[in-house]
Amino acid sequence: MIVPYTTDVRPDTGLTNPKLGIWLFLASEVMLFGSLFSAYALLRSGDPAWPDQSTVVNVPLATLNTIVLISSSVTMVLAWASLTPALASRVTTGKAGAPATPLPLGRYRLFMGLTLLLGAVFLCIKAVEYSDKFSHGLLPSTNNFLGLYFTMTGLHALHVIGGMIVNAYLLGPGLKMWSSAPQRFANRVEVAGIYWHFVDVVWIFLFPVLYLL
Repeated sequence: MIVPYTTDVRPDTGLTNPKLGIWLFLASEVMLFGSLFSAYALLRSGDPAWPDQSTVVNVPLATLNTIVLISSSVTMVLAWASLTPALASRVTTGKAGAPATPLPLGRYRLFMGLTLLLGAVFLCIKAVEYSDKFSHGLLPSTNNFLGLYFTMTGLHALHVIGGMIVNAYLLGPGLKMWSSAPQRFANRVEVAGIYWHFVDVVWIFLFPVLYLL
């Protein structure tokens, strides 16, 4: 069974089906995180005993995590971009079914591996933050701020894990598609990158709201 518009764009939307699907999915994610940000604003504005957040959270660790996650978005872009020269070469030479050339695939493995590594570093730093909170008796039930902090950052961490699972697949078993359907594989990497950048953007909003305000 051939699924239409996996590599060619749809005439009605100007997008491939996978890209259209990920944008629709992310629209629902915007509503999910948007509701949490709205809850934060409502609870904070109505709570006269709201704690000084800077004394509760670890700003230096969060700043480091921000740098780590932004760097992972850069490596994700580089992973996708490393496939482009090989695709262009196949189109030019008329060898779209030819095996992938070693250099582009090697660079792809490098940058996708770095993306996974940086994602793991982000989660490890977050685990250190959580461990520090728990050791001091700071739990989600302590106050409204910590309840929102653990909910929002925990949900974000789950999204990071989900993205890492997809990226690990594209670095492992999914890489076999590169030999038979390189354009479809590159499209999958691009769609995974769109999701990964969304996770990054969510953190860019979480960081100032939970750590700096």
